[in-house]
Parts: sequence; structure tokens; C-alpha cells
Amino acid sequence: MGLDLRWPIGLMFTIIGLLLTLSGFMAGSDPEKLKPSLGININLWWGLILLAFGVFMVIMARRGSKPAEGQTPAEKAATNLVNPPKS
Repeated sequence: MGLDLRWPIGLMFTIIGLLLTLSGFMAGSDPEKLKPSLGININLWWGLILLAFGVFMVIMARRGSKPAEGQTPAEKAATNLVNPPKS
């Protein structure tokens, strides 16, 4: 059972970030649509932030699933706590 929580979190934030970014691009710079947010395209900016965080989490999940070479015994023990060896 080696489920890494960074995968679902990263995918969720990436999808939501993409949706918000697309919504922000669709709104464009129309002043009527941006009036409630003081002329700032909130969907675009938060979409980009969530997208960056989601991509970061997915990269960290991919990086964490690969075994590192040249680990010290303490690092191997810590890795076994997070991802127990399959028996």
C-alpha cells in the first residue's frame, strides 16, 4: 500500500488551477467583468498559483517514488517508514 498523497493532491490542484486559469483567460480584461475584484483578474492569478502548486506536488511525487542511490542507513530507514517494503 504505497499510496503517496502528493499524487491526488497535485492532480486536484493542477486540474482546479487549469480551470481557474482558463476562466481567467476567458474573462479577459473586460472592465465590466472585473469590477467586483477592483480590476484584478482574480481567477487568472489564483489559477496560476494553484497550477504551479499542483505541478510542484506532482513533480515531488514523481521524485519521491524513485529510489535514491547512495543513501545512508538513516535515510534508508526514514524511506522505509514512509514507503514500507513489500513483503
